[in-house]
Amino acid sequence: MEALLIQAFNGISLGSILLLIALGLAITFGLMKVINMAHGELIMIGAYTTYVVQSIFTQYVPAHLFDLYFVLAIPIAFIVAALIGMLLEYTIIRHLYGRPLDSLLATFGVGLILQQTARSIFGAPNVGVEAPSFLRGGVEIMSVTLPVSRLFIIALVLVCFAILSFYLYKMNNGRKIRAVMQNRQMAMCVGISTRRVDATTFAIGAGIAGIAGAALTLIGPIGPTIGTYYIVDAFMVVVVGGVGMLLGTVAGAMGIGVFNTVFEYWTNASMGKVLIFALIVLFLQWRPSGMFSLRTRSLD
Repeated sequence: MEALLIQAFNGISLGSILLLIALGLAITFGLMKVINMAHGELIMIGAYTTYVVQSIFTQYVPAHLFDLYFVLAIPIAFIVAALIGMLLEYTIIRHLYGRPLDSLLATFGVGLILQQTARSIFGAPNVGVEAPSFLRGGVEIMSVTLPVSRLFIIALVLVCFAILSFYLYKMNNGRKIRAVMQNRQMAMCVGISTRRVDATTFAIGAGIAGIAGAALTLIGPIGPTIGTYYIVDAFMVVVVGGVGMLLGTVAGAMGIGVFNTVFEYWTNASMGKVLIFALIVLFLQWRPSGMFSLRTRSLD
């Protein structure tokens, strides 16, 4: 029972991390059909922003206030990554709409530039971020100790998902995003500024990636290539769940996280990855549009 509980928690924990990483990618890819290969570098920006905030608190803030750095780092990481994402959309992405291969190559090049910039500023070796005291240790449940940091990440994912869902389904700007996602031409006809919607959506997606980067600092050291370890898994989550579908993104992330953990428990890390890829290929043969698909009246 203890082993089962540990594996279930590991699967949910991995799924929550994948969900936080894929949330921004889901709305960006679903709305603008842009394959953003620089999404991993936006995660890196959020992680390094957390590191910079920690360094500032270490040097200029009294020691008894050190734990507050992480509370401030999360919104700051969102803002910094969102601003850089907005700049990327304004300078490059806006000129490549309807050209997915060109956008793939362009964002891949931007990702390499951002990685090299991070190496020039922070150095090539990984750097560590010290977790605040309230996120250290573990909580014992049914004779099993669960890390507080992982529980915090799960809670952070739930909060981000709830806020994003409220924004998309209850607020006026969110309804505009969904309208453009379902039928861009009709949205333009009724007076929605699709140009502004695209910029806002890309900024929100980049900001969520920044929050994911801040959360990843609780798991281990960070470096210029931290985002590349997760970008393939993030695309798998989006494709398996259904492009542009938040509920599908949740189902895809949790499914991949749990199955990956189970396969690794039965075999090993390498074979578990092979099995999860094989399972995804077989699933997409059965449902090419993913678990959930968007139904519209738009004519292709």
